[in-house]
Amino acid sequence: MTKIKYPLAKETINERDIDELCKWLKSYPRLTKGQLTWDVEDAWANFIGTNHAVFNNSGSSANLLMVYAAIAAGRIPNKRIVVPSVGWVTTIAPALQFGLNPVMVGADKDTFGMDLDQLERVCEVERPDAVIYVQVLGVPHHRERLLALKEKYGFILLEDACAALGAAYSDGSKVGTIGDMSTFSFYFGHQLSTIEGGMVNTSDKELYEMLLMLRSHGWAKDLSEASSREKMEARGIDNFHSPFTFFVPGFNLRSTDLQAFLGIKQVERADWCAQRRNENHLLYGKLLESYVDYQQWGDNYPVSISFGALAKNNQHRREIVTRLVQNGVETRLFSAGNLGRHPFWTDRYGIFEDEMSDKIHSCGFFLPNYPELTVEEIKYICSVVKGGE
Repeated sequence: MTKIKYPLAKETINERDIDELCKWLKSYPRLTKGQLTWDVEDAWANFIGTNHAVFNNSGSSANLLMVYAAIAAGRIPNKRIVVPSVGWVTTIAPALQFGLNPVMVGADKDTFGMDLDQLERVCEVERPDAVIYVQVLGVPHHRERLLALKEKYGFILLEDACAALGAAYSDGSKVGTIGDMSTFSFYFGHQLSTIEGGMVNTSDKELYEMLLMLRSHGWAKDLSEASSREKMEARGIDNFHSPFTFFVPGFNLRSTDLQAFLGIKQVERADWCAQRRNENHLLYGKLLESYVDYQQWGDNYPVSISFGALAKNNQHRREIVTRLVQNGVETRLFSAGNLGRHPFWTDRYGIFEDEMSDKIHSCGFFLPNYPELTVEEIKYICSVVKGGE
C-alpha cells in the first residue's frame, strides 16, 4: 500500500497548544464546563459577528441543538422543513429524529449549496416553516437570494456552516451570520479543532436562551440572573428548588473547559488559518481550471477544509483517484455525495434524484487543503490530478 505523503487533513492543535495545555493542567483547574467555556463562546461570537455563541460537544450536536431550539421556541409549528441533498447526514438527521417532515432540495450548479430555484418552488407548494442549508466546503452560498426568499416566505433559516469556519462574503461579513442560527464544527480535519466540539451562533435572544437550556438538561442555570428569576417567578418556584428545575426536555451536550482552553488558542489564529486555506483554494482553482469542475465563489472568500472537484464522469474520477492513491495523495468522495441516495433517506422516502446532486455523487472527489501546504506541493498534487499534463 502506498504511503500517504499528502493527507487530506492535518492536526490543527500544534505543539505549542499541547505545551500550554500541559502547563494549564498542572495548575489543577476545573476541567468540566466553567469560565473558559464562556470565554471561548465570547471569542467565537466576536470572530463570526453574532451576539451569542453556545459551545457544545460536536458540530453534529450543534445541528441537533439548533433544530430542536427552533422547535422548542415554536418556530416550526407545521413540522415542515426543507433540507439539502448535499451536506452531511447530521444536517438532516435531527429533522427525522424530532418527527419533522423533511422535503429535500437539490444542489446549486455554482456553489453546490441548496438550489434556490427548487427551494422557491417547494416554498410555493409546501409553505415550510424552516429551511436548513449548508455552506458547502466553505464556499459562501447566495446570500441575497436566500434572505429574499426568507423574507417572502417567512421561514426560519438554519445555516450549517460546520465546514466553513472563516469563510466570508465580498463585503467581509462572515459565513454564519446569515441564518437565524448557524452551526460550526471543531472536529479534526476542519479549519480549527478542539478535539471534538461544536458551536451554535445566533443574535436572537430567545433562541440563545433556549439553546443554553437545551444544552444542559433543560434547566435555567446558564441563563442570566434576570431571565432565570423571571422564569422561576412565573412558575412560582422557590429558591431552594430553582437550581434543579427543568423547563424544557433538554440534553447533555456540554463540552468541557479542557476543550474550551484549546478553542481559545485556535480562535487566536483563526484569521491566519483562514487566509492560508483561502490562498490554497484559489491556487487549486487556477491550476485545475478547464480540467475539472469545481465550486464558483465569485468575489467571495472561500475557506475550505478540502478542495472539492468534479471529474468529467465516473470513469474519469476513477482514473484521477487511482493516480492520487498511487502517488500518496489522500482523497475521498465529495462530502457524502447525494444524501438522497443513502439508506437513511431512501428507506423512508425513496431515492432523491437531482442532476447536480447526482453529478457530485458520481464524479466528486476531495484534494488536501491545510495551512502547511506549499505552492510547490499544490502544483505537484494538481499535476497528479492531470496525469502529467
